[in-house]
Amino acid sequence: MTTTATIAARVDELHAQMAAHAPDEVLAINARDRAELAASGTPAAVAKVGAVLADSELLDVNGMTTSFYAVTAGAAAVVVFYRGAWCPYCNIALASYQEKLVPELTKRAVTLIAVSPQTPDGSLTMQQKNDLTFTVVSDPGNVLAAQLGIVTRPSDEILAMQKKLGVDISQANADGGPTLAMPTVLILDAVHMLRWIDVHPDYSTRSEPTQILAALDAAGI
Repeated sequence: MTTTATIAARVDELHAQMAAHAPDEVLAINARDRAELAASGTPAAVAKVGAVLADSELLDVNGMTTSFYAVTAGAAAVVVFYRGAWCPYCNIALASYQEKLVPELTKRAVTLIAVSPQTPDGSLTMQQKNDLTFTVVSDPGNVLAAQLGIVTRPSDEILAMQKKLGVDISQANADGGPTLAMPTVLILDAVHMLRWIDVHPDYSTRSEPTQILAALDAAGI
């Protein structure tokens, strides 16, 4: 069922649920971490509009080797970097993109691709859980994300908290390491030139579908 709720509104609902059920210690750590990340701002090394992305090896949901250029297939693309199927904010964002972006991008012949450092099994879980019809791939070791300057490592406190909650990020990641990509949305043209980039150091905030569609209009795509 289509809903008019924004990603931000759905995140507010999630936070309300967390406040009612999560331990105070977890809530405090989570809030402090997000505040510190937001205060740190966008890294200076983030790729600039006009950069051309190089090809990079990826894994599809079946664990088969593919590449960035193969999945973009010579078309303009919206590329979404997310943390993993274990991340509730990522599930909210990708479900919203399926609902609100896919129909509009189809009209424009623009490809939608979601990328994370998780294992192919995690990518498949994300795809199936949210009934995603677009391409979901793994970027082992965040090689593609590193081109964009959006790789980050959670603090030891966050990694320890996640383990207490049953999430081991290193085990979830294809390379066995703890690094993640900051939630980011790119618009690329057909020759892989970066036309728009929106980076979210605070992982609870995401690019809204309306923002992405407006950026596509501004880029003439």
